[in-house]
Amino acid sequence: MAGITFAEGSGLQDSIYGKSQGPIRMFIEKRGEAFEAQSMVNKLFTVAPSKHFSEGHRSMTAMHGFMPVGENGEYPADSMQESFQKDFKHTVWKDSFAISREMVDDAVTMNLKQKPEAFVAGYYRRREQFAAALYAGAVNQKEKVEFYGEDFDVTGADKKILFAKDHPSFTDKKVTQSNCFEDAFSNDALMAMESAMQDFRDDNGNVLTVTPSTIVIPNDYKLKKEVFAAIGADKDPATANNGFNYTYGRWTVIISQYLNQYVEKGVTPWILLDPEYSAAYGGAMWFDRISLEVRSEIASNDANVWKGYARFSAGFADWRFAAVGGVSGGTKLLTA
Repeated sequence: MAGITFAEGSGLQDSIYGKSQGPIRMFIEKRGEAFEAQSMVNKLFTVAPSKHFSEGHRSMTAMHGFMPVGENGEYPADSMQESFQKDFKHTVWKDSFAISREMVDDAVTMNLKQKPEAFVAGYYRRREQFAAALYAGAVNQKEKVEFYGEDFDVTGADKKILFAKDHPSFTDKKVTQSNCFEDAFSNDALMAMESAMQDFRDDNGNVLTVTPSTIVIPNDYKLKKEVFAAIGADKDPATANNGFNYTYGRWTVIISQYLNQYVEKGVTPWILLDPEYSAAYGGAMWFDRISLEVRSEIASNDANVWKGYARFSAGFADWRFAAVGGVSGGTKLLTA
């Protein structure tokens, strides 16, 4: 478990609430463990701790590489330079619930269990929703997404939306690349997008080692059927002679019902990710500044109040880890 820390106010163990502290803490811990075991945040983002007010990501261009010099030739001087920068400022997240003295006096055990379980479920659900909202904002072609009254940036370090047709090069302003495609999901579109991602270039025009391995889709039954029909058999479903299907067995599929909340109506996106590239070069980044802290105290009305506090931030830097299909106005992968 990433960690939930607890603190108790003085005198709680000696009060009417003393016997309820341990069980409530257990309910919170158990529910937290269950949510972390099935969390999609770690699959959609590279999660790391933070010790600073904010985190900055500065990417570097690649070196030009070894050059032929001939016999007894001089060593060429290679170099790297800083590329686009992205800053991640942490946001404070809070919640609380209260157990009344009357509940304890009357031994209302159902409320003693349900409230802390709902409390910690709300924390982890909000993280899942936040992750989905950031991706959906990029699918919706928005630079910012509003999430419970606050605006959050969904552009990359190059100041373009994560999914864009015109990602610029830091070193050559005439060169642009696209990771936003309009094609609906199909076996051919899957193969075409994979090939497009494998041909992504760095700022010096070098082919990168982008190897998409994960398909992310909303909870749409037609899209689920199409995806698993395409990747779930070792024979090509589109051919009468059942030719070999080279997409079989090579993909991890993430179905996010939270995407359904935030993707605009009528849009059925499908996203390819390379988690290893994201982790190595800073693609989708999530920083936990303060993991969930829970403290228990007695309020002036004699209620036992449990308060939760956390700080974290998330967003995108290097766009090359991902591409999306099914977005109107995107680049076409397949020709007629």
